[in-house]
Amino acid sequence: MKLIVQIPCLNESDSLSNVLRDIPAEIPGIDCIETLVIDDGSSDDTATVATDHGAVHVIRHRRNRGLAAAFQTGIDSCLRLNADIIVNTDGDNQYPGQCIPSLVEPIVAGRADIVVGDRNPERDSRNKLTKRVLYRIGRIFVGMVVGQDIPDPVSGFRAISREAAERTSVVSNYTYTIETLVLWLEKGMMIEFVGVVTKTVNRPSRLLKSSREFVFRSAATLLRVFFMYHPLQSLSFVSCTIFVIGLIPVARFLFLYAFGKGDGHVQSLVIGTSTIVVAILIFVVGLLADLVAQNRRLLEAKLQRNSTSLEHAETHYCTGSCTRMEDC
Repeated sequence: MKLIVQIPCLNESDSLSNVLRDIPAEIPGIDCIETLVIDDGSSDDTATVATDHGAVHVIRHRRNRGLAAAFQTGIDSCLRLNADIIVNTDGDNQYPGQCIPSLVEPIVAGRADIVVGDRNPERDSRNKLTKRVLYRIGRIFVGMVVGQDIPDPVSGFRAISREAAERTSVVSNYTYTIETLVLWLEKGMMIEFVGVVTKTVNRPSRLLKSSREFVFRSAATLLRVFFMYHPLQSLSFVSCTIFVIGLIPVARFLFLYAFGKGDGHVQSLVIGTSTIVVAILIFVVGLLADLVAQNRRLLEAKLQRNSTSLEHAETHYCTGSCTRMEDC
């Protein structure tokens, strides 16, 4: 079984060597361990440090494309390199390499498709109070949207099985953490959380520039992904709300009309009926969007079956000689 540890980086030349040094050389159940560094358009010597300190594969974006793009590049590259399990960690040396076996073990044992390192940020005294409160609010919000409690939805320390990686496609160009969790849950993947104690990083993240920006853009991403998979449910709520608002002026007109005073309040009827028509149109759009979403699921399932069939065919005709993708 082959494990690849992927490390998205942006100007991490000072800490990357420690990250690479911290990755264990042997893990129970794993036959081969390789490292992949994704240099997301760094202006320093990140790529050179990666090569000099033993990274087996190094890929460099010509310009900074963002954390989500770097993560997706890593996933796609690991799949091409025939990884059975992918571990994603950060280049700032926040996540302890000695915890990688704990992340990998549930996948090796067949209990989980994805394992996420739970940092327990709400109780970490190293975080400011406002940050701990934001973590808690965010966790509750994510849990309400996905319908289950997620201990640490924004943790980037993850182990991913090959099957889950093949079904991963990040739409956001900002961050992947929440989007991929929703994606995996929607596809019925088994997600497990294991506790990890992170190291202290005395500088702000270079991949995520602002906590406030991260919160707002993550919330927008969560709502967008939820709408992508549940458009009828999302738009039904909007439609019902507008429909009820439209009923108020209509009821007002009918009440006044019943007492012979409706002649001077026709505008209430016009406004109310127009609002109700808008609500009905939104509901129809939700129906159409739901049909599109169902069609997308069917296409994804068909592509997955075709991919599985192709893998079986390649395995059947394998001659035993293997090729290896060169570093990019």
